[in-house]
Amino acid sequence: MTSYPYVTRLHWAGSTGAGVRSYSRDHVAVAPPATAVVELSADSGFRGDPDRLNPEQLVVMAAASCQMLSFLGAAARAGTDVLAYDDEATSHLDLTASPARLTAIRLAVTVQVAAGTDEGLVQELAEQAHRSCYVANSLSVPVEVTTAVTFG
Repeated sequence: MTSYPYVTRLHWAGSTGAGVRSYSRDHVAVAPPATAVVELSADSGFRGDPDRLNPEQLVVMAAASCQMLSFLGAAARAGTDVLAYDDEATSHLDLTASPARLTAIRLAVTVQVAAGTDEGLVQELAEQAHRSCYVANSLSVPVEVTTAVTFG
């Protein structure tokens, strides 16, 4: 297959009649065939519900998830035994930019591999994964990956 379609459905209901300060930013989304309902809102700084994910978090999360999945696939193809993968992904919303945008997405990855694994190979696999990550390749903001390797 040369193309994979993705569809999401989003729903909001309420009223904007009382002005910009009063309407709910809460909404839900689904992405069939998955059945999970994602409860979303705006960032709390924009009158959103801090208990719900916001679109900016989803972009950062998507970049992190794609890097991990690309890395695990590359490691499995190379016969490298990955025991754990952790990432703290960060970005910031720059309101001084015109238009406002997320800054670089920084992925601080820690990979635990089996004892005796070549650390240089793990770093090469991380770079290969970064080059092949569909989400990072689709974004206009840079995605920067640092990978620390530990041994289990």
